[in-house]
Amino acid sequence: MCQIAINIPEAVLYDTHMTPEDANRFARRAVALGYYSQSGVSIGYCAQIAGMTEEDFIQYLGENNVSIFHFDDEAEFFEELDNA
Repeated sequence: MCQIAINIPEAVLYDTHMTPEDANRFARRAVALGYYSQSGVSIGYCAQIAGMTEEDFIQYLGENNVSIFHFDDEAEFFEELDNA
């Protein structure tokens, strides 16, 4: 697994009232959210990046208004709805 380090100014931690652990968790989740919503990386991999279970990551997506359902057009949506 690849590790990436970022430098966060102490002032940012102070202003946001975050500990280094909070900032790490925030960054991991932000990266996972970006990978999922912008690059189509799977929920499983993104959950690993975020340090969450798949179920918790799906809930996190919902909290951030990111749908786990992707349809190419309205007809595909209604077809899936009919099959449900």
